[in-house]
Amino acid sequence: MSSAGVNGEVGGDVGGEACGIHRFVVFGDICGSGTLDLAEKKHQRAAMYAAFDDAYSSVGVEPGTFHQEDRGDGILVALRPDVPPTLMVGRWIDTLYESLRAHNQGRVRPLRLRIGMNAGLVTRDRHGLVGRAVDLAARLCDSPPAKRIMNETPEIDLVVVVSDWLYGNVVADGGRYVEPDHYRSARIRSKETDEAAWFHVPRRPAPPLIGRDGELPPEGEAAPEGEPAAAGERPPAGAARTGVGPSRGDGPTPRPVGGNREYHVGGDLLDIHGNTIHGGFTGIRKDGGRDADQAPGPRSGSGSRSGSGAGAGSGTASGAGDQE
Repeated sequence: MSSAGVNGEVGGDVGGEACGIHRFVVFGDICGSGTLDLAEKKHQRAAMYAAFDDAYSSVGVEPGTFHQEDRGDGILVALRPDVPPTLMVGRWIDTLYESLRAHNQGRVRPLRLRIGMNAGLVTRDRHGLVGRAVDLAARLCDSPPAKRIMNETPEIDLVVVVSDWLYGNVVADGGRYVEPDHYRSARIRSKETDEAAWFHVPRRPAPPLIGRDGELPPEGEAAPEGEPAAAGERPPAGAARTGVGPSRGDGPTPRPVGGNREYHVGGDLLDIHGNTIHGGFTGIRKDGGRDADQAPGPRSGSGSRSGSGAGAGSGTASGAGDQE
């Protein structure tokens, strides 16, 4: 099913040669629709259309002024050239998110959407929309990183993926409701597509992605050196966390040189949140600056420290200094 009203034509064939018009293209898809029964499918489809209508209304796009196709558990849209793209990546996304949040309040099976956005030349035949811009919007929506975000982060109801062209020419300039710093890039490799794309989860400083391809590292491994995890990313299973603060994901732990090390600390030892000691050590003693062989026997400290270097064992922290 499609709709095209005033200026809703998206191009056609002139003299047997295809022509196209530059359009903003949106491809939306319901997550997990294959697990729903018929009644729930109908309910979520109705909610998806209502959320899209709210978003159109918020940017002044009237019914019948754009081309829209039903894709079963999704929607394909091509907008008129005079619709400002900044509104679509700004207020349109924000309104869609708010509509989803209102609909999902208290629901056991929330409506969750993946959205692909692109712009480019589009034409139309009697069956629907045609063009590489349409193909890429669909690839963005169905990309493995987008699916992984939704599969592994069930509290997220909306992920938006925009093409590299759209990010560089529209999103990066910012604007009202547009947060370019909250996007992260990942590589899309699907069928004939091999391109960069930009991922965004509304109300989050960054989507949960790791690496240029948006891939999680193999089980038990950290992110590759030089490719820190994006903000908000959960650490991979089995990944080591060192020190008293959270692992920052800023590269692998340096290998220790030689064997275990011994550190002598005079005065109180302050536990500074976020600091990390790399390498193994045998113990920490508070001796007030006195020579070690004149110090009284060690008293039990308040915890233990583990070395993070290869071959390093665990050392017990000794001393009576209070931790802060």
